[in-house]
Amino acid sequence: MSGIDRYINVLDLFTTEKSMWTAQGVASALNVPTSTTYRTMRELARVNMLEPATEGHYRLGSAFIEFDRRTRLTDPLVQVGEPMLTDIVHHANIPCVAVLARLYGSTVMCIADSRSAGTAVQTSYERGRPRPLTRGATSKVILAQLTTRRLNKLLVTANPSPPPPSLSDEAFRDELALIRKNGYCVARGEVDEGRVGIAVPISIQEQALIASLSLVIDAASSNQSLERQLVLLLVSAAALIKEQLAPRIPTLGSESEASSEGSNK
Repeated sequence: MSGIDRYINVLDLFTTEKSMWTAQGVASALNVPTSTTYRTMRELARVNMLEPATEGHYRLGSAFIEFDRRTRLTDPLVQVGEPMLTDIVHHANIPCVAVLARLYGSTVMCIADSRSAGTAVQTSYERGRPRPLTRGATSKVILAQLTTRRLNKLLVTANPSPPPPSLSDEAFRDELALIRKNGYCVARGEVDEGRVGIAVPISIQEQALIASLSLVIDAASSNQSLERQLVLLLVSAAALIKEQLAPRIPTLGSESEASSEGSNK
């Protein structure tokens, strides 16, 4: 391990299935010298990304709680979109979960969600949990917005979640093209069995913002008429989010332009 990868590889071992590790256990899992993992874990503990637990074990530290708070307070998509999710769930008038998501490496991550009161709808989409890149409406409307070059690069790294076996690569790309043309996606049981995902894009290309807004409902409650209504609800909400985001996010060139202006003074 070298550079930042040395730290990321250690942190990636801490999961809900195994939340505490010893230096010896990390060394064995990563096939690196124990002396290296001792040093790496001490450095992570120094900046509160790890903290000592019992009998030589470490767990994730409080720095992540602080960074999560900063994200909630500074991410314009979260600031604008999260409060709207409650309204979307209310106006949907059906048991559902509203999801705001964006690309995260070679996966798609929910960055905010809201559930209707007392809903029995269960979904694996929840804040901070990476989900498959190529399955489900939430992910597909994001992929449909990407340039061919970026899509190609992502699909190469999407080995854990390739297109369904029933779809060839060409058929999958045709599906994305149709989603891009229609402006929405409806997917049934692709991520969670018995659930229907309905999603629309949130895209501000000049600001490099590519995300999706979704509703997850019970398949037994779904029909074409309801799905059309929910698509219209999501399209309207996404347009409002984009409108409110516009003044909050500087365009890509603004920082370099400001820097250039400063150097010319």
